[in-house]
Amino acid sequence: MAKPLGPTGEFFKRRDEWRKHPMLGNQFRHATPGLGIAIVAFGFYLVGEAAYNKFYAPSSSTTSASHSH
Repeated sequence: MAKPLGPTGEFFKRRDEWRKHPMLGNQFRHATPGLGIAIVAFGFYLVGEAAYNKFYAPSSSTTSASHSH
């Protein structure tokens, strides 16, 4: 059997409870709620913008550089 803590051990046990706090664990996800959704939404925005620029970009023959004399 384990040895009883006694008053000194009980004192330090109470002082070490902060080490078990959920925010101090490896839970970065809970510290930044919504970050994953924001990254996915930003990724969709980047892909959508690239697709829009590819399909609706002005052709190179209509640029002002081709009309200069």
